[in-house]
Amino acid sequence: MMWQDLVFLAGSTLSIVFLAPTIRNATARVPLGSSVPSMTIGAIYAGTYATMGMTFSAAGSIGVAVMWSLIASYRAPTEETGLRNIAYFYAGQLRRGKRLASDAVDSNDARIDYEQSAD
Repeated sequence: MMWQDLVFLAGSTLSIVFLAPTIRNATARVPLGSSVPSMTIGAIYAGTYATMGMTFSAAGSIGVAVMWSLIASYRAPTEETGLRNIAYFYAGQLRRGKRLASDAVDSNDARIDYEQSAD
């Protein structure tokens, strides 16, 4: 076992401890733009640590991802609760991306008219 594995586990454990009050506070409202990306990053880190053989770090990162998913599910500033909040966030991001791409293609700045230079 690498000592770094224990350091990352300690960091994840502290994150879990610091996130617990947010889950317990029924009036807490955390934007989905903060909680869902943090949840996703925690899950990606867990997979990365697992492929490196750092099982304690992977377990800690899964714990952090679960905490953020609970915050996204039950402490978002929406009337919905549960995993629908996470799906709602990703669907909104997809719509924004499509709109951005469409606006970029349709903008006049994207079209450049070239004039033939004099001979």
